[in-house]
Amino acid sequence: MNLEYNTSRDKLVISEYGRHIQKLVNHAINIQDRKDRQRFVEGIINIMGDLNPHLRDVVDFKHKLWDHIFVISNFKLDVDSPYEKPVIETLSKKPDPLNYPKNEIRFNHYGKVIELLIKEAITVEDDDIKKQLTIAIANQMKRSYVNWNNDTVEDELIFAQLSKLSKGNLQIPEGIELVKHTPSVKTNTRKKKKRNKNQQKNK
Repeated sequence: MNLEYNTSRDKLVISEYGRHIQKLVNHAINIQDRKDRQRFVEGIINIMGDLNPHLRDVVDFKHKLWDHIFVISNFKLDVDSPYEKPVIETLSKKPDPLNYPKNEIRFNHYGKVIELLIKEAITVEDDDIKKQLTIAIANQMKRSYVNWNNDTVEDELIFAQLSKLSKGNLQIPEGIELVKHTPSVKTNTRKKKKRNKNQQKNK
């Protein structure tokens, strides 16, 4: 498979939600069946809302999420919103940073968002959509693992941990290879220098 570089990726529209949300929104745009697209987008809204559970009772919070999902889609998303669709000119103000909840996470290197994505993917009824979501989640897990541990990882480990997190409900189809990711060279160099300094002190 081809390597995926940051320079070749689409620019994040609202960086606070991360690339995984943007990919889900881009996928939703291309869902042909309107009912499936509507249900899928409502699932994304729930994930976005779960990032800020302490704000769920705020009157305008849900409205803000719907505004943001239209912005992320570059206003290409054709779904029914419980609120008036925003106008581009009125949304030039930068959104406030999201405050991530401090909940117990089974694997710190994956973060809470991965668990939320897995939870939503399990509920998807369309097999093709579920397959694409599962592969996308696995690729994000591999990227997070490499970034956190600064080490390579075999696809089989990611598959096993995905199965564990989903309680066996999500499985990667046979023959699928995840996108290759390599540890940061700069981080490796810093660790090596630090190790050499410690060795010198102990002499």
